[in-house]
This record gives sequence, structure tokens and C-alpha cells, in this order.
Amino acid sequence: MMPGHSNPAAAGAPAAALVSAHDLSVVFQGTRGTVTALQDLSLSVQPGEFVSVIGPSGCGKSTLTRVFSGLLRPTKGSAMLKGTKIDRPRGDVGMVFQQANLLPWKSVLDNVLVPARALRQNVGQAREAAMDLLRLVGLERFAHNYPSELSGGMQQRVGIARGLIHNPDLLLMDEPFSALDTMTRDHMSLELQRIWMARKTSALFITHSIPEAVFLSDRVVVMSARPGTIVEDIKIDLPRPRTLDTMASPEFSEYCNMLRRLFEKLVHFN
Repeated sequence: MMPGHSNPAAAGAPAAALVSAHDLSVVFQGTRGTVTALQDLSLSVQPGEFVSVIGPSGCGKSTLTRVFSGLLRPTKGSAMLKGTKIDRPRGDVGMVFQQANLLPWKSVLDNVLVPARALRQNVGQAREAAMDLLRLVGLERFAHNYPSELSGGMQQRVGIARGLIHNPDLLLMDEPFSALDTMTRDHMSLELQRIWMARKTSALFITHSIPEAVFLSDRVVVMSARPGTIVEDIKIDLPRPRTLDTMASPEFSEYCNMLRRLFEKLVHFN
């Protein structure tokens, strides 16, 4: 086993895990037969931990976030959050999507407040929290602008603020930077690290970008091709805060090369 690796079999749920999946399988029934998206997958995220999930297209990464969000029930196995089974959408989970999906007729502030209103939180307190989050993501002066007046990166920052407005224990992010250009993605990685270090919310981050995963994560979890399961769980031992200079370091390159070699093996065997 290469340096930085941990045993995939140990990716199950230790006692202190905030969120975990154990022997998780998801099978979809379609007109052309069944499709097994996830099979016997076990994974855990500790309190305050940032974990990225990478894997081939179609391996079930987004399916995994749907299970953890409570939007999809597994066919077999279980998903747990704070010791209770995830079987419906919950107020202690936040979501950031591939597209910002902001409501064009609402201001930035009102878009951030959408989950708080849905959860019937105190609007006055939520408004104060929303302004604090907009300050955190550097968009306070755009609170009363509309989404069409913002760049793609700015819209995604609004999406992150919206995902945090109800102070979730777990933040799920499904390829939130995939539609952005390379320079904007690098900037957003820096911004997300800063926001996460300020809030220390446990995060599960889905991405196709190996450098993005290494830069942001405490651990990078690698999934196999469909049916998806965990094949590697790699601890990223790089000091924080990480900077653009981190990406030029030999240690960063070694982690990226390690993951690329692993992907070459996955492609070869699938």
C-alpha cells in the first residue's frame, strides 16, 4: 500500500463518525432492467472533516449524495447521521449543487434565506445569519442584487451561503465548480477552504478534478466504476491553510500522481 493510503476496509463507521454508510447498495429499476449504482459501499466522515469523493463518470457519486441528503433510500444497508438513520430530508444537512440554481426573481439575500424559510426558522435571526454568511463569502454588498447580475463564481458563493444558512452538521457538495473555468475554479477552491476553515462544518465534496480534491481535502475517497464501491481512502497530509504555492509543491504533485496512477489501474481493469 502506497504512503498516504488507508485501508478501504477501514472506511466504515468508527464510533465518532458524524455521518456514515455501511454496506450501502442502491439498485434502480428501469424499463430495460435493473441498474446497480452502488454496491456494498462503506464510508464515514468525522466531525469537522473535509472528505472528497472521486471516481469514474457514472460510478454513483451523485447517488451517494442523494442517499446522505435523505432524498433517496438505499436498497440495502444504511446511512446514519449523528447516530440516527437517514430516511428522509433533514434540516441538519446542507446541499450545494453543480449549478447554483438560484431563483432569478429573488435577491441574493432572499435566495440565501430560502432554506431558512422552508424550515420555518425565525426570519429575523435568519436574516442576520444570512448577512453574516454573505460577509463570509465576500458578497455582502451584493445582498440586494439579483442572480443575473452576478458572475458564475459569485453565484456559486451564494449557493454555498445558502447551503450553510441553517447551520447544518453536514454540507454535501455535488461538483459545485464543474461549470466554471480553470482560473475561477482555483479561486473558488481557495474561497471554499477559507469558508470551511471558518465554519468547520463536516463536508462531503464530489468532484472529477484530482487537484481540486487534493487541495481541499483531509481525505480523498476513490470509487470504482459502476457499481460504485470504495477502493481507496487516502489521507492528505498537507498543512493548512493551503495556497496556490501548495499546488506547486512536490508533496502535492505526489498525491495527484498517486491518484492518477490509481485511475489508470481502474480504467485498465474496467
